[in-house]
Amino acid sequence: MTTSVREGSSPWRSVLPVAAVSVLLAGCGAQVQEGSAAADTVTVERCGEEVEYTTPQRAVAYEGGSADKLFALGLAEQVHGYVMPPANPPVEESPWAEDYASVEFLGDDLLDRETVVDAEADLVVAGWNSGFSDQRGITPEILDGIGIQSFMHAESCFNYPGFPEHVTPFEGLYTDLDRLGRIFGVEERATELVEGYRERVAAVEEQVPEGDPVPVFLYDSGADQPFTAGSQVPPNDIISSAGGENIFGDLDERWTQVGWEAVVEAEPEVVIILDYGDQPAGEKIDFLTSFPALSEVPAVVEENFFVLDYNEGISGPRNIDGLEGFAEYLRELERG
Repeated sequence: MTTSVREGSSPWRSVLPVAAVSVLLAGCGAQVQEGSAAADTVTVERCGEEVEYTTPQRAVAYEGGSADKLFALGLAEQVHGYVMPPANPPVEESPWAEDYASVEFLGDDLLDRETVVDAEADLVVAGWNSGFSDQRGITPEILDGIGIQSFMHAESCFNYPGFPEHVTPFEGLYTDLDRLGRIFGVEERATELVEGYRERVAAVEEQVPEGDPVPVFLYDSGADQPFTAGSQVPPNDIISSAGGENIFGDLDERWTQVGWEAVVEAEPEVVIILDYGDQPAGEKIDFLTSFPALSEVPAVVEENFFVLDYNEGISGPRNIDGLEGFAEYLRELERG
């Protein structure tokens, strides 16, 4: 046994406010005092569209990946608070636990417009269909209309209506740090972070075990049909950079449902368990090992399970920690 423990709309073309104004936006956005100097502005792409941003002072982050990016850039003083749905592990476990403690906890539900308006946010950081949502009435277009700036993770933009953007997940992380660095005026810090992460990824790739890539299946959830990772989410890059091959890496999707038959046919040698929510990783492993359809799958026969923390699997700085942990697991894996 080898086990390691470790979330369709219309196009929009609104442009954000380009300078601080000397009024209080009624019921939304940040307060700007009369007579204050104009804030710095910078043009940065948001899912392929060039947008002018005013330097934020009351940012709101949705989920751990968003907050982690801001905290890694040293921006805690410009973060007002965060919304953290229950799927996220406790923030006390974060490398930036002190930063989380220094800002306001705004709720443990999905992101909504009322929350960010009440917080007088001047920037909301989230993903498309992973925070921002047409169904829940909180989109960049809607926020533009009420004077609140928005930032979307590049990794989530490949199916954003009107302005799609295709980047590999790790490149999406680097892109986000670069863009946030420019928006907040901390470009040097962003450059240092990205260079450090690239070096860590390169170091892992230099140690990839010899031989064919290890076929890997990521199990998120699901009994009738498994929910897994396609090519557009960080686990795909974690798997490939560590020396594995995502058995569903040919799917141009983010998180998606597949059939158990396809899992069986791919004969994965390792299963990554995404650990989050109310179902502990151990329960997921128990389900897989007792599921008759998987009884002859090599990873299940050998009980080769690797547990990936939720915040290592969604776009954020902890992706690199997840890569290093999984790479070490693969280097120690005994293959038949």
